[in-house]
This record gives sequence, C-alpha cells and structure tokens, in this order.
Amino acid sequence: MASVNAAISCARAAANLPTENSKGSQAVVIDNTVYLSGVLGLDPSTNKLVDGNTVAQAKQAFINMKNILEAANSSYDNVVKATVLLADINDFAEVNKIYKQYFKEPYPARTAYQVAKLPLDAKIEIEAIAVVGEIVDHSS
Repeated sequence: MASVNAAISCARAAANLPTENSKGSQAVVIDNTVYLSGVLGLDPSTNKLVDGNTVAQAKQAFINMKNILEAANSSYDNVVKATVLLADINDFAEVNKIYKQYFKEPYPARTAYQVAKLPLDAKIEIEAIAVVGEIVDHSS
C-alpha cells in the first residue's frame, strides 16, 4: 500500500515554500506520481501574493512549483499534466511565454481556462501531475 503521509511532510518541510494557508497539502505522492495542489504566486518570505500583474504572479508561481516538485523528488521534466487557472484568459499569451521557460518540448498535456475567482484574489493558479523518478522514452 502506498504511503501518503511521508510525501506531505516532505513538501511542507522545504524552507523555500510559502506556508500553506489552508489545511490542504501542497503535494501528495502516491507510488511514483506527485499531485500538486493549486500553486499561487505567493512570496515565501511574506506568504502574500507578489506585487504586480499576472506575469509577476505567474513567475513566482512557477518558482514555487519548481520548489514543490523538488521537495517531492521530481522536476519540471517529469510533469505530465498541467492545469492553468486564470482570472483573465486574455493573459494566456503572456503566461504561455513564462510556461515555455520552465517546460520544454515535448510539453506536458495542459488545460488552461478562466475562472470567476481565485484564492486571495490571485490572477493565476497552476496545478500539476508529475512522475517521481526517471521517465523512459519508448518512442524510438
């Protein structure tokens, strides 16, 4: 049976992550899969959203996501699915530029859509599913 508790503790223990505002986990690992909760553009030193527009919040959210993935022994290279929630879908093109700085081809499966409201009035929230360990390419 897979253990969930160790992974939750691992993700919370990383010093470079914002303190969780809710009772939820930042990430949960089951077997070789890590499930990231929605990641906001929170500054880890203040636990508040970074000042600025969607681009500023997106940059910080991607930094936070990197740190959560690393705390769960994974990385951007191992993300297989991402979901981008935007307060304004018109920001998608700018967010996509930042997205491509972190994800390389072949890109993970992705869904992006506009929502009515995000926690803390954030402008962006990102969820992801990643593999822990090495991904073997069987395409050749």
